[in-house]
Amino acid sequence: MNVYGEQVTKLIGELSSLPGIGVKGATRLAFHIINMPEEKALSLADAISSARKGVKYCKRCWTLTDGEECSVCASPNRDHKTIMVVESPKDYAAYERTGKYNGVYHVLHGVINPSLGIGVSDIRLRELILRLEQEDTEELIIATNLSVEGEATAVYISKLVKPTGIKITRIASGVPVGGDLECVDEFTLLRALEGRVEL
Repeated sequence: MNVYGEQVTKLIGELSSLPGIGVKGATRLAFHIINMPEEKALSLADAISSARKGVKYCKRCWTLTDGEECSVCASPNRDHKTIMVVESPKDYAAYERTGKYNGVYHVLHGVINPSLGIGVSDIRLRELILRLEQEDTEELIIATNLSVEGEATAVYISKLVKPTGIKITRIASGVPVGGDLECVDEFTLLRALEGRVEL
């Protein structure tokens, strides 16, 4: 039964298709949006449309950005000889919030996970290897999550890169096993970064 009418029901359906939002949350958001002043609702719609059209991947590290390169890759003040490999742009942002890491990043956009059909070619590993061939890299910090898949991906990267002579380190424990980096506080992330070990 269509209790709210076609347009509200469609809005609830679209919102509930977003990750982490169920029907109840989507219904609350839909009513909030409908009751917003019109200019606020239009501003929200414009922000979504603009982000969808204008946001792209950094040509060096593959994080989300408005330009060709993100602000970290474009900065001459960063240590471009140290690259931290992370799973997602959210992990990149988590380390940036610490304010203590001065290197650059490479975002994989996932980890190797055969049970979900995610293989080496489904993440940005090829781009990482090409980058290491083209840039003068001294250290590669592997900061994938400490899950089974994150560990498997770290080991795979280590085996690929070791023959090049680049120093490879892994973030230390301090980040809980099975935990997502985006949910870990800055102090714990910093401690894990400082306690990294060579692979």
